[in-house]
Amino acid sequence: MITTQDVKEKIIAGLNLEEMSHDEISDDDALFNEGLGLDSVDAIELIVVLDNEYGIKFENMSELKDIFATVKTLTKYINKNIKE
Repeated sequence: MITTQDVKEKIIAGLNLEEMSHDEISDDDALFNEGLGLDSVDAIELIVVLDNEYGIKFENMSELKDIFATVKTLTKYINKNIKE
């Protein structure tokens, strides 16, 4: 099972956020806008990271806003859809 800490570390490494640590990111922090402040380019990079690391494919783009809402929602989605 993938933990929120695992996901935080993938976000930090995948988006080159080395100035942050996973301890600084709450499970309920928004990933975009007011939370971590990620943007649309970061979203694309994060999709690639998740595909490479976990084999996650996003079929329905209209669901991305809910999936990428917080670290917690993203982790839940990964655990439901991981390809091992």
